[in-house]
Amino acid sequence: MGGQESEMSQETWVLASHNAGKIKELKDLLERRDVSLLSASDLSLPEPDETEPTFEGNAALKAEAAAKAVEKVCLADDSGLSVDALDGAPGIYSARWAGEPRDFQRAMQRVHDALGASRDRTARFVCVIAVAKPGSKTRLYRGEVEGEIVWPPRGEAGFGYDPIFQPKGYDRTFAQMSMEEKRALSHRGRALALMMEAEFKA
Repeated sequence: MGGQESEMSQETWVLASHNAGKIKELKDLLERRDVSLLSASDLSLPEPDETEPTFEGNAALKAEAAAKAVEKVCLADDSGLSVDALDGAPGIYSARWAGEPRDFQRAMQRVHDALGASRDRTARFVCVIAVAKPGSKTRLYRGEVEGEIVWPPRGEAGFGYDPIFQPKGYDRTFAQMSMEEKRALSHRGRALALMMEAEFKA
């Protein structure tokens, strides 16, 4: 009983994701607040179908499904690349553009091909983080970063569409930046900052 109370006092949160990049990023942040993080992979949680039409809806759906299954504070995010000349696509379907099994080289090529000769390369990354707590209303935190699509892909760091996204005011892609630099600029970094501020108020 004492061991269980100690474990609870440390507070364990669950990230409803199987994405290794997201898990590492969040783990580093939460450990500074004495919160340990488990992932959906650690708990063998299935990924629910993302049936909502918005980033907010899908993030909440995933967090609430996990919270119901494990009865702990659960986090989930829904994020994607929104390209202006493609009417916001791939948007909430960003991961699906990579196909199964997911291949983001293919997804980036699809974006490039869809843009064709368009001179408008403006785009933004969007991230919505949902925090679901048993018995409480789910809270949502949205972050965005503007930039442009570049070609060919550049950089080896990051994941997803990072090699073709160059944030506004910079001459490097997210995949050419360190994790710390990207976190300070990125959509996920901005959503995380809002979440950390609200969830860990002094």
